[in-house]
Amino acid sequence: MAEETESYLYKLEAVLEEGRLLTVVVIAKTDERAFTSAENNLLRHTIVPPRIKEMSLVEKKPFGRQGVGYVVETSTFT
Repeated sequence: MAEETESYLYKLEAVLEEGRLLTVVVIAKTDERAFTSAENNLLRHTIVPPRIKEMSLVEKKPFGRQGVGYVVETSTFT
């Protein structure tokens, strides 16, 4: 029987063809599943399926620790 692997909290960034940058945070056991989950979340989040130019893994942290999280900078107010 295969050993259960640890889950990770992933922060990914997707650059869309129209120039928008979206940050996606998912929980997954592998990098491959993180990218798949991020794409699925983008599809559910948008009305028109997004044309993803590029997707990058920005951070990966073990999920089992208390207080694990990310800060996502979204805009600047003036």
